[in-house]
Amino acid sequence: MTMPDNRPMLAIDVVAFARSALPPPPARVLEIGAGRGELAAALRAAGHEVTAIDPAAEDGSGVERAALLDVQGIFDAAVAVVSLHHVEPLEDSCAHLASLVEPGGRLVIDEFDVTLIDERAATWWLDRRRTAGSPEEHDPASLMAFLRDHVHPLAQVRAALTPYFVLGEPVPGAYLHRWNLDAGLRDEEEQLIASGRLHAVGARLVGIRRPS
Repeated sequence: MTMPDNRPMLAIDVVAFARSALPPPPARVLEIGAGRGELAAALRAAGHEVTAIDPAAEDGSGVERAALLDVQGIFDAAVAVVSLHHVEPLEDSCAHLASLVEPGGRLVIDEFDVTLIDERAATWWLDRRRTAGSPEEHDPASLMAFLRDHVHPLAQVRAALTPYFVLGEPVPGAYLHRWNLDAGLRDEEEQLIASGRLHAVGARLVGIRRPS
């Protein structure tokens, strides 16, 4: 089976979250898993000095084709938007990330928790994908199983970072509408979360690099 691309389209609220959590420009920022480079471009436009990396970076995107373990340098902050759950090897990569961030520097994380994607969430997402005309090879059970086989749970990511960063509590929120769906579905997802019919699978948190 082919894993669905779970890298979301960049949302305005992601940019706002990152900018509000990062130190003020011209901070040196490492973006991990930068995808098409939209967030990096927005942060550069705001005055940050950004190094953006992604193992699958495309030419001309402003993103370096590199894995986290390949990066050298010192940064005031790092930002990871729906990327740490894929990093391999997780523990070694998180240790290397810590070596790149100045003590007292910030780690800004926008993620989702795969353990909260249950049958209701999988069904809602698949139904809306098919309504939009996108063929999907998964049913809810196979989608859940495949994700859990290929994605680090949020608790595991936090455990790998905790020796190096003081992490704030995750703030839950809507995420599924960002995953290859129309952004206009955000209101529907949030209403379902508010009524208890869907879990808020998204999570945002900020960490501070511990003293070396």
